[in-house]
Amino acid sequence: MKHLKLLGTTALAAIIGFSPAMAQVAELGTPEGKLNIVAWPGYIERGETMAEFDWVTSFEESTGCMVQVKSANTSDEMVALMNEGGFDLVTASGDASLRLVAGQRVQPINLSLIPSWDTVDDRLKEAPWYVVDGVHYGVPYQWGPNVLMYNTDVFGDSPPNSWDVVFAEMDLPDGQTNKGRVQAYDGPIHIADAAQYLMYHSPELGITSPYELNQAQYDAALDLLRVQRTLTARYWHDAFIQMDDFRNEGMAASGTWPFQVNLLQGDGVPVASVIPQEGATGWADTTMMHVNAENTTCAYLWIEHSLSSNLQADLSVWFGANPVVPAACTDGRGMQTAEGCTKNGFDDFDRIRFWTTPVSSCESQDECVPYYRWVSDYIGVIGGR
Repeated sequence: MKHLKLLGTTALAAIIGFSPAMAQVAELGTPEGKLNIVAWPGYIERGETMAEFDWVTSFEESTGCMVQVKSANTSDEMVALMNEGGFDLVTASGDASLRLVAGQRVQPINLSLIPSWDTVDDRLKEAPWYVVDGVHYGVPYQWGPNVLMYNTDVFGDSPPNSWDVVFAEMDLPDGQTNKGRVQAYDGPIHIADAAQYLMYHSPELGITSPYELNQAQYDAALDLLRVQRTLTARYWHDAFIQMDDFRNEGMAASGTWPFQVNLLQGDGVPVASVIPQEGATGWADTTMMHVNAENTTCAYLWIEHSLSSNLQADLSVWFGANPVVPAACTDGRGMQTAEGCTKNGFDDFDRIRFWTTPVSSCESQDECVPYYRWVSDYIGVIGGR
């Protein structure tokens, strides 16, 4: 359990109360009539953005559980909201999920109450960002890479093949500098993107995981991010503000989610995306239940609903992500196709280094810089320190 010594302030004793961890719900009761979810933008759609993307209305009609969604733009915001309470479920990425487990904010899931569990991608069933000592603290929801989005008018016939366009000052194919025309993610986990870049370009540092950095490796990543700060027009965390910048503010390149790429392309904005030669970080998101969830029957019904292949297919198309149910790529029940899954990176699973919470007692070396340091130091980088 050494990988759960999180944040430098959370004692392992915080999770001992779960040992042996048992699911709090043994059987489903009468649906409570409501369900409160914290989710990434675009994850829980009811047709308000585009009518054809709606996987809430049918759930409400069939179960009587009325869904309320609170959008969160960063993992830190999700953790803060779950700490406050009042929510039943959260779609947590790997840089939040273990913090929620260690902080006793989520409860083990009774997989016997999830009939569709067997349909889940085997690559995700025992993923270390939500399975602790064999106990499942959630159910997979979607996954995907953090891609490099670029303006095709800027790059023309020379699309970027490296993250250096956002990490090093240079002239772009349109003859203008990248300074002031790139963006960076406004979250401490972006340090991992710098570390991923250094794994490829500075092998002498000996980085084997962008989430497990000793002090020297960590310092090198921060130095690279300080260079990036001199280039960056905005640190983005709101997907829609980032899209506005690419529409109206002359942005040339940025790390992003496929969600933004798809919506911008749908609006005719000249953008495309690539996983560069250095590879990419990524996110594998998990539906997790609050330890004090009030609407547990509705929550379990939603988790089961979320694994239906038609929902997984449509969400995959909408978000530019990958379904956690492989059949969603091929069974024709939703909008997704095998070709679409390939485009979204379904076959690139092993190329992606998924977000996870950095911890001090790590697997690859004796001691690593824990997440609480990532938080304070990244704020410093953004502030010019």
